[in-house]
Amino acid sequence: MGMIGGGKGAFIGAVHRKAAAMDGLIELCSGAFSNNAEKSLASGQELGLADSRIYPDFKTMIEKEKQLPEDQRMHFVSIVTPNFAHFEPAMLALENGFHVVIEKPMTFTLDEAKQLSAKVKETGLLLCLTHTYAGYPMVKQARYMVQQGMLGKIRKVYVEYPQGWLSQLSEKEGNQQAAWRTDPSKSGKAGAMGDIGTHAAHLAEYITGQKITRLSADIQTIVPGRQLDDDGAALLRFDGGASGVLIATQVATGEENNLSIRVYGEKGGLSWHQMEPNTLEILWQDKPKEIYRAGQGYLSPVALHNCRTPAGHPEGYIEAFANLYRNFALSLQARLDHQQADPELLEFPDVQDGVRGMAFIDNVIASGKSAEKWTDFTI
Repeated sequence: MGMIGGGKGAFIGAVHRKAAAMDGLIELCSGAFSNNAEKSLASGQELGLADSRIYPDFKTMIEKEKQLPEDQRMHFVSIVTPNFAHFEPAMLALENGFHVVIEKPMTFTLDEAKQLSAKVKETGLLLCLTHTYAGYPMVKQARYMVQQGMLGKIRKVYVEYPQGWLSQLSEKEGNQQAAWRTDPSKSGKAGAMGDIGTHAAHLAEYITGQKITRLSADIQTIVPGRQLDDDGAALLRFDGGASGVLIATQVATGEENNLSIRVYGEKGGLSWHQMEPNTLEILWQDKPKEIYRAGQGYLSPVALHNCRTPAGHPEGYIEAFANLYRNFALSLQARLDHQQADPELLEFPDVQDGVRGMAFIDNVIASGKSAEKWTDFTI
């Protein structure tokens, strides 16, 4: 693995490196860790890389890595830069034959996402989008139970993601993460809806297997002086007939990362909470509630494949990230060995999820500005 971004002072790069290293399948071999050459070099040296594999910028990195013998060059690149710096390195990597792992949202604009999708189709290379919450084993179990029809036809979806870390104007107080995430020139046209609303939308589509087709959104900027939305909600309609409610806010004072989802079908319902990720509750009309727990033998094969520790031992955010990296690595290794990977067992969010995420941003912001009660979800 090569890495673009994630140098000293970065937040998410270290998370990616820990997750990628967890199973011993992936070795960090190179990187362009900052657009500052000195900082990139210092960051790479701290990580134990040879100076010759630490690059001053991503263009040099991709060019030099491609020139190395096949048994020495990186197989894929992990892109952990802010939103505005996703598209160009991803496109260049694909054009030069390198697979890609990329942070969400996938690009800065929907048009860029479509271009990446076309390039992935053209090259046949793998692209993994790190929608972390799709890596949790009990999210896999919830998806499996819906797919198997255990809850019946899905009717209703409630998904919410409250945070409180932007309750004040932190971007003006030296908070680096707040500064770029609330800057439209770096984050894009959406704030909370782009940062965490995309997670909520993806989780709803991932578990239910239904796609959003219409929405009615209320988008707000609560904190005076902020340039992008920090609070919003949307009514949703899905292609399978379900309706839903999505809430994403970063001004819920005191909240941490309290992502949760409830899904209700004709026969039963389910409830999952990210801050208690090892538990999945199943609700029935005519019998007591069931509680499914990670690591137990009664889970589906795909859920068990993504469990790492004996039952009762906490698994969380880093492990969910690692599941995405492991499934990606096993899929890539199968390809290198000219074998066929199991697409159901080794699944991970891909470029099409990235396109839908960018479309969600466009559509929810447009709906928030529209006087119409309902607007179509277009791509």
